[in-house]
Amino acid sequence: MCYYNGVKVTKSEFIRLKSIERAIAQYEFLDKPIHIGFLYEPTPVLKRVEGQNDFELTEMEWGFLPDAGKWPYITTREEATKIRKGYVDEKGKWSQYTFLNAVSEELLFKNKIYRDASLHRRCLVLSTSFFEWQHIYPKNKKTGQPLKTAKKYPYNIAVNDNEYFLMAGIWQPWIDAVTGEYVETVAIVTTEANFLMKQIHNSKERMPTILTEDLAWEWMFGDLSEERISEIAKYQFPANMMNAHTVPKNFLELPDPTIKFDYPESEVSPLIKAA
Repeated sequence: MCYYNGVKVTKSEFIRLKSIERAIAQYEFLDKPIHIGFLYEPTPVLKRVEGQNDFELTEMEWGFLPDAGKWPYITTREEATKIRKGYVDEKGKWSQYTFLNAVSEELLFKNKIYRDASLHRRCLVLSTSFFEWQHIYPKNKKTGQPLKTAKKYPYNIAVNDNEYFLMAGIWQPWIDAVTGEYVETVAIVTTEANFLMKQIHNSKERMPTILTEDLAWEWMFGDLSEERISEIAKYQFPANMMNAHTVPKNFLELPDPTIKFDYPESEVSPLIKAA
């Protein structure tokens, strides 16, 4: 989940986010209404300045590329593209790995590609809102039973009274063994869906790990135990501090993909607000 993320903030909001004017030179890359994960493009990330309680706002390629010496042994850009788009392996099995999101409950597993980054390279992914689909199974008019194929309705989700918010991320440097290309890649950490997101992302019941300012600071700068890393990674942002509305199904093609669009009540299940 969370493969479509929006980042469009005003200059005044950006100044408040960064608090120092030197970042204004990089302002241009924030003026993008949506980042599509499956394009593996650069996305805005707050990255700690090594050895300091300070950060830089930079761009990283959304789509974690693990250390080339570890499974799935991605050593070249060609191999990265192949794995991301999908391929048929030597056994005839279709395989595909996007590494756009990192499951919080598994970050520190010994055999996971995210473990080292979770311990040493935690970052924050900037967002103004994100998009997710609700799956609705219409009933068969004859039998009254739900059909096997769901209809999907897109939602835009944001945090109340906030033009931007921060999501937990982990990053990894990667070098192409042939061309020498250096790139920093990032994955967004996801957690179990809260009350609101269980209604929207009802197929998988997941959501990005949105952090409060205090937790964001701790995530990026704290000297954390594995237990604390896991606790923060699994943090569930309160549902009553979030809002959501349906958007047109062609929202990816619109100048403003967040524009509200109301579907017939007979099609979309109304959202029940958290107490």
